[in-house]
Amino acid sequence: MADTNLESWIRASRSRIEKILTKNIMPFWYPATLDVKNGGYNLNHDVHGKPLGDGPKMIVSQARMVWYFSRLYETGWGGKDALKAAEHGYKFLRDKMWDEKNLGFYWEIDQYDKVQRPYKHLYGQSYGLYALSEYAIASKDSEALDYAWKLFNVMEKYAHDELYGGYKELFNQDWSELKFDMSTSLAPSKSFKTMNTHLHLLEAFTVFYNVTKDPLAKKRLTELIFILTNTVVRMKVGACTDLHNRDWTPIHGPRQDRISYGHNIEAIWLIIEACKAAEVPVGIFMNFFRDVYDYCMKFGLDEKNGGLYDSGPFNEPADQLGKIWWVQAEALVATVYMYTLLKDPIFLKHFENILGWTEKHQVDWENGEWFDTVLPNGKPTGGKAYIWKAAYHTGRAMIEVIRLLDQL
Repeated sequence: MADTNLESWIRASRSRIEKILTKNIMPFWYPATLDVKNGGYNLNHDVHGKPLGDGPKMIVSQARMVWYFSRLYETGWGGKDALKAAEHGYKFLRDKMWDEKNLGFYWEIDQYDKVQRPYKHLYGQSYGLYALSEYAIASKDSEALDYAWKLFNVMEKYAHDELYGGYKELFNQDWSELKFDMSTSLAPSKSFKTMNTHLHLLEAFTVFYNVTKDPLAKKRLTELIFILTNTVVRMKVGACTDLHNRDWTPIHGPRQDRISYGHNIEAIWLIIEACKAAEVPVGIFMNFFRDVYDYCMKFGLDEKNGGLYDSGPFNEPADQLGKIWWVQAEALVATVYMYTLLKDPIFLKHFENILGWTEKHQVDWENGEWFDTVLPNGKPTGGKAYIWKAAYHTGRAMIEVIRLLDQL
């Protein structure tokens, strides 16, 4: 692509992304989702964005909203209103979801502020750390950073696995180990380690280390980089799987021997950001980035209609053909990131494919935000906002893509 054509493409693409961010995403989440009565954010909307009343509040999505508003303010896309919205959510995390006695965040509380699920899961704690760290950067609030330190230290004390590396994931409220087995929405057993949780620990530790420059945080971040580029990778397949035993041997079976294209594609750019923070040369992992990227595009990309499918079995075409909002969002970031690294026009072609689908089908231009899932028949399904869907994936992706395009 000639320089003049590239410059024109960058300007046009940036305009398209900025429109989605400012005209579609930002107006949906603010101010309507701020729960001025109970604190935190109301995330209980139907497929078209109609509010369904008060609902439960989970640490993952509440923390994601704090991160989103903090990042909006920090990057200049949101003004003081965004910082106030972040502060609103931070106070809710501090006052309602933080376990003052045992430290860490509860998993879920109901609309009456009663703790429903008090257990400590590292997936939820990772987003708590991510939110506290980003809010501390945006607000320069030393109290928020103090809570981030408390959380990092309690995770280190109880969850880090000195024997096998990585983190044990599920604990009782007091951080003791469960005496009985328990399945969660993350894994069917308390003893499993997941790529998913460790990926989000990586993103949280990246921001925490950037704000603290703590040597132990850097050590743990580097450990996570190598887990995600080696330990969870199925070498003969060319991509990462999710479920593992404590010693990192993979769990096999029809439901496990498959690839989530979204998590693999998201891992690429999160690992790059982690490498930059930890001062690990990105080039060390270039083969990993290319192999994983190529795998996801070979089996997951819808060449005809656009967009990236959900998942599929090893080395076979996708069989879960829904187009999910966060998968498209993360793929947009990864395609541009890969172009910044390798300058291969194929990445821009893939970006156009996914953005074209997203603009036409995933983005709800009438009611705001993106549809959760678009089925193969074209019908959207799933809530516009709920305990697993917040502004984090879509908002973050648009901010990151603009940043990368500006660098180009």
